[in-house]
Amino acid sequence: MTVRLPFEQTDPLQVAPLLRGLQREGDVHRVRTAVGHEAWLVTGYDRVRALLADDRLGRSHPEPEKAARTGESVLFGGPMGDFDTEAADGARLRALLQPQFSPKRMRAFRPRVEELTAGLLDDLAEHGSPADLHQALALPLPILVICELLGVPYADRERFRAWSEAAGDTRDRARSEQGLAELFGYGQALVADKRTKPGDDFISRMCAEGEVSDDEIAMMAMAMLFAGHETTVVAIGMGALCLLTHPAQQQALADDPGLVTSAVEEMLRAPAKGGGGIPRYARTDLDIAGIRVRAGELVLLDNGAANHDPGIYPDPDRFDVARQAAPHLSFGHGGHYCIGAPLARIELQAVFAQLITRFPALRLAVPVEDLRVRSDVLTGGLTALPVEW
Repeated sequence: MTVRLPFEQTDPLQVAPLLRGLQREGDVHRVRTAVGHEAWLVTGYDRVRALLADDRLGRSHPEPEKAARTGESVLFGGPMGDFDTEAADGARLRALLQPQFSPKRMRAFRPRVEELTAGLLDDLAEHGSPADLHQALALPLPILVICELLGVPYADRERFRAWSEAAGDTRDRARSEQGLAELFGYGQALVADKRTKPGDDFISRMCAEGEVSDDEIAMMAMAMLFAGHETTVVAIGMGALCLLTHPAQQQALADDPGLVTSAVEEMLRAPAKGGGGIPRYARTDLDIAGIRVRAGELVLLDNGAANHDPGIYPDPDRFDVARQAAPHLSFGHGGHYCIGAPLARIELQAVFAQLITRFPALRLAVPVEDLRVRSDVLTGGLTALPVEW
């Protein structure tokens, strides 16, 4: 019987039992996506890592209307880009974006991220116990950060957050299309405004360089607005949950704040994902672990499963803030490695360097079984994280 995605998870921090069973059988599996299309699921670390950097796989498809889909989101549910120019287009885009997220620029921005984090924790302390850590910290911090970087008014957060959620809807194509259209229109208006009132931000710098059209600037900015806050919101929430469900590890980090770097990497690795991973389409026939994959077929590179490969990570389901291991694949690998990874790390390090120090008695206010992970949007994540101290 062909397995249907997504895998059912009884615990947001544990690998789905069905996925664990597949991993024991091998690295490549025939599955059906949430919308019933056939695909190949790759779960082993070494093969996922190699295929992420393999130019025989891509995000585009020669006949997009005939391609298998993972879901109904127009952002990530099916093929993206032009099949004939994908590699050149990707290289050009990275060349434009990379300087905006250079190590030097990110290091200069770190104190501001730490300041924003401290302000939110001040508000949390003032509000008092209990509180929802999702609403108080995990959600607002990435939005504040990406707004400042891009030049997006924080006052507009309710609007663009709603459009982002709609665009990422994996079940309702019309809602996803409408959300993406609204987001792009908002980006166009921002670019037009920056043309007359520039600032020290990404959109203004792109306008000043004059190398790309206003529509392309709007597209890039809104893509970063979506990716730059949605994924980090999830990472903060799941990272906090990892700590709060492992008191000994929480105490270890409190005792040795120097562990924050390795702790953040473990938070990025450890949460189990059940959605199937990163979609790619075979650009040519190829063999994966002795299995023939035909040109045009959908290949899902399950970085979440790879992050729990017992051949790479001893006792992979154990959460260990001091773990020293192979680099996780949560940000991808190779030419598609996430450009925003340095920024995400800065945000996570700022949060967990301060949170445990400020709130040493922080604990979950509800049983972990009562927590809910979203399955209707691309990024998933907790709907709430009730805590007390």
